Amino acid sequence: MQERSERTRRRLVDAAAELFTRSGYASATLGQIAAAAGVTKGALYFHFPSKEALADAVALHGRTLLGAFLDERRATGDGPVQRLIDLTHWLTLARCEDPVARAAFRLADDGVAGPAGTGGLRRAWLAEARRLLDEADAAGELTGDARGGGAEALLAAVLYGVAPPGTDQSAGARPGDGGTLWRLLLPALVGPGRTGRYRTAPPRSRAEAVRAA
Repeated sequence: MQERSERTRRRLVDAAAELFTRSGYASATLGQIAAAAGVTKGALYFHFPSKEALADAVALHGRTLLGAFLDERRATGDGPVQRLIDLTHWLTLARCEDPVARAAFRLADDGVAGPAGTGGLRRAWLAEARRLLDEADAAGELTGDARGGGAEALLAAVLYGVAPPGTDQSAGARPGDGGTLWRLLLPALVGPGRTGRYRTAPPRSRAEAVRAA
């Protein structure tokens, strides 16, 4: 019984994610979400008392994915610039491969703050990227031009270049070559003589590394 309930809940979250991405939070209705999930509105209300509760579940999924990725990258012992590069790859891959994470970004763009006003997935990503830049600055990894306002401009270019706000017209498409992006940006960020210290390709997960060993 519990397993069936979890499957229904998951179908509702998936259906809500699809509609939030396609139509936006304001336009998606609970009736549409229930129909897309193949359940009655009564079953929907059993799991989620409101559209806001569904949006919270979508946003929480995105933040959970981000948190798990950050924990994994911290465990590698890589420096802050490398983790910032990896964080950008996570952004493109999550939006491409996970429909619920893609919807979490759309909710943030629609001004839906997420559980307890957490600020949404876009803000969480940007806060982590800023923290990594501060850490890199403190470690002496950044060039003078990349500090302060220069770093903020770089972050804005990366975030809104690979994850533009609003409806995601590229849903399901393969992401672009983030490695090329970072090969262009790294000389400005860390200086041309230090770019060889960093991997610009997407990181392998720990599970992938174990399988390859």
